[in-house]
Amino acid sequence: MAAAATDGDEHLLALLLMLKSYQRMGCFPVLEDVPEQVVEFVRRQVELPEGALPVYRAERTAKHHRGLVRKRVGVAYDQAQARRIAEESIRKEAVAKNRPADLINIALEKVVEAGLELPGFSTFDEMASKIRTEVNASICEGIHDRMSPLQRTELLRLLEERDNDGTKLFNRLKKPAKGPSWSHFKNLTKRMEWLDGLGDSAAWMDGVAARKITDFAGEADAGDAPALRDYTLVKRLALIACLVHKARMRVRDDLATMFCKRVAAKIKKAKTELEEIRLVEREITEALIGNYRVVLKDIDADGPAQLALAKADQMTAETRAALEGLAGRGSVGRRGGPEAGRQGLPGPARLRQGPGRAGRGPGHGDEDGGGVRRVRPAVPAD
Repeated sequence: MAAAATDGDEHLLALLLMLKSYQRMGCFPVLEDVPEQVVEFVRRQVELPEGALPVYRAERTAKHHRGLVRKRVGVAYDQAQARRIAEESIRKEAVAKNRPADLINIALEKVVEAGLELPGFSTFDEMASKIRTEVNASICEGIHDRMSPLQRTELLRLLEERDNDGTKLFNRLKKPAKGPSWSHFKNLTKRMEWLDGLGDSAAWMDGVAARKITDFAGEADAGDAPALRDYTLVKRLALIACLVHKARMRVRDDLATMFCKRVAAKIKKAKTELEEIRLVEREITEALIGNYRVVLKDIDADGPAQLALAKADQMTAETRAALEGLAGRGSVGRRGGPEAGRQGLPGPARLRQGPGRAGRGPGHGDEDGGGVRRVRPAVPAD
């Protein structure tokens, strides 16, 4: 197809370079700017002579070839419509985005989606820079108008008055939080109160994208008080206001983080003290158990305590036996019979007989009809 549309090696090489360049970059290059390595590669691929160069003898031929390339890739040539689409997309995105590269990339995507040939890069660059400046100026004016005259005066005072350490009050907005000590926590609380006294920054930033606030605050943070004086009054106040807003957010985050760290340190210390108390209590318990073990070892089976306990059991058993014998003697008087009398003889009666009387004959005692021996009293000698 390319060979049929051209009448020589030079035109063929030029047409192929424009086609491949457009497919790669989305625009037509200046043939003199194409690298020699690319020209040599395309020349070898189509087997053209070494002396063939990509040149046009007439502009009408180059214009005709550009039309062939657009037809091949399926795009239309309408620079006015492409600029209009690019401008609309950049202006829409510039409200939330601040980097020119991001704005240009979005414009390129929109033009390609519309099926139009891309304008030159310088066109996009100039357009993005201009629209970005206009949108940022509009945002700064909105921030300026939402501030009261007293608040504007307080913000401008930050660039003039000095802090206790000799630096400008403006530098206090940039100071990071220190370690999680109690004194630093109190100082951070005072800084938050000071920032809140400057004004309600959330009302100033109403409707402003978070990325814009971050970019404006970063621009103010990168400069110092003399550098900010070079800006216009409206932009200067807007940048300081964004830095104040970010400082308020950062101080609140630092307060929460410092509080959590302080609580964590207290919990860790409490756990350490609790572990020490537990170890002391365990030592006391182990000492008490050791003492009880020594005491229990002294209380053995042959010890005084065990002997006293055995003696008490024996006396209890004898007393119970004596009580049972008395009850049995009462039942013998009611029921006669030799067996009942012998079984019902109480133990205390035998004890009263004495050891010398138990084995004597009938002369010293009688048995009645019931078989019960009666003990006679001894007769004194004359």
